[in-house]
Amino acid sequence: MITIRELTTMEELEEMMDVEEAVWQMEPLQVHQTFTVLKNGGIILGAYDDDKMIGFLYSFPGFVEGDVYLCSHMLGFLPDYRKRGIGVLMKQRQAELARERGYQKITWTFDPLETPNAYLNIQKLRAVGAYYKVNHYGEMADEFNTGLPTDRMIIEWDLTKSTAVEEVVINDVRLLLRNNHGHPTEHSSFDSESGEAYYIAVPSNFQQIKEENFELAKAWRFETQQRFVELFQAGYVATGVKNDLNNETTYYKLTK
Repeated sequence: MITIRELTTMEELEEMMDVEEAVWQMEPLQVHQTFTVLKNGGIILGAYDDDKMIGFLYSFPGFVEGDVYLCSHMLGFLPDYRKRGIGVLMKQRQAELARERGYQKITWTFDPLETPNAYLNIQKLRAVGAYYKVNHYGEMADEFNTGLPTDRMIIEWDLTKSTAVEEVVINDVRLLLRNNHGHPTEHSSFDSESGEAYYIAVPSNFQQIKEENFELAKAWRFETQQRFVELFQAGYVATGVKNDLNNETTYYKLTK
């Protein structure tokens, strides 16, 4: 049985280091840092299968121009526990604790081509993709990012609002980029004066594409980057996500 627990001890944080290293294949955060975060407003959660930690969520206080919020920086699971719905349980528990401690907003980043994260963040949690950052972290050498620009969408989750889940219905006329048998293909043009919702298709199997055809993966990065930047600069935000798994495609809905 999977349980979610708040981490509070040095021993638990040491266990988290092992999971982090297994997930990202990089040097993990040191305990002196994570323990300091815990003692200064941070929230760190562990996901357990019985007594074995199989995932964690790491967040700390953020502050920009008078706005205090919780910055959720890392969420990861061991390979056998991915795509099992544990992420949404952890985010919901994080939100509960954040509200109890006076936070009104949680922010985090994700790769917009990692579609399971997109669906969780925007469609399930009803958070908003508020900003798009090109090559946000610079070059990274872990298994998820090597060789690609680290583009990120910045999520803002307003904890003071409760937004009902709405099914995304694709308007083909305003689909800017489509998935043409695995290849990014321009479908329609953006009219910045229209004020209407627009849609961008991305592959639902991006990790598989990276393994089988890295040049195609780069094409998806740059083609989606172009459309996202265009829309976000025009004042659009990502407010919905729809999966079409039969065609290995995920659609973003962007609105003003």
